[in-house]
Amino acid sequence: MYDKRIVIKVGTNVMTNKANRIVRPILHNLVKQVAELFEENVICVLVSSGSVIAGREVLGRIKIKDKDQKRQVYSAVGQPRMMRLYYNFFRDYGLNCAQVLATKNDFNPGVHRENMITCYEGLLAEGVIPIANEDDAVSVTKSMFSDNDELASLVAELIDADMLILLTSTDGLYDGDPEDEHTRLIKTVHVSQDVEKFVNDKEKEEGEGRGGMASKLNVAKNAAKKNIPTIIANGNRENVILDIVHGLEVGTRIMA
Repeated sequence: MYDKRIVIKVGTNVMTNKANRIVRPILHNLVKQVAELFEENVICVLVSSGSVIAGREVLGRIKIKDKDQKRQVYSAVGQPRMMRLYYNFFRDYGLNCAQVLATKNDFNPGVHRENMITCYEGLLAEGVIPIANEDDAVSVTKSMFSDNDELASLVAELIDADMLILLTSTDGLYDGDPEDEHTRLIKTVHVSQDVEKFVNDKEKEEGEGRGGMASKLNVAKNAAKKNIPTIIANGNRENVILDIVHGLEVGTRIMA
């Protein structure tokens, strides 16, 4: 039995560089932190983006014009590539990992949800690190998550997590333009606070993650209402996961 269960979502912008390519040392560093927490009797579930980018690195530009079909193809090619990276990194620390793919419909009450709970509980009991992602190959509009932030919150609820960490490419939520020297990081947000007015998400390019700060706030508030404290933080900050779990004041914390 582990002291804590933590769900960590890693966004596409955390693991890619300006050329939109997967940066392996970043993934390795995240795995290293998860492994250190495992030694402290804290087990994590990793919700990882990146399959579309990884697939595009392999295939390059393809002839398919339909946006959804293109995403399916890139993801189907990229997902095993991502898992190979994670498998090798976790193996370096003597840990096993597992792939758990799902659509939004799988979280509806019924046999699929029950099967997922059984799977997660079995993996966690055996000390295996689940790596979750959307099953893009079979997802259609009505069964798609809005983004992996939503998937992470649903997984956190599913396993009764003690904490949800959403890693992104910024330090958290700011009360203005992050590049303005007078702008401040909002360290704590309560679910009743109207902080959405500070969000200014830019339009996403093809292959980039679907989620933005507005999505993260919405997901974080919903999770907090279910007594799952949620932290939005910069995934490129050194030891960010360890610092959050150890109680340091990092990022923006959303609480009930």
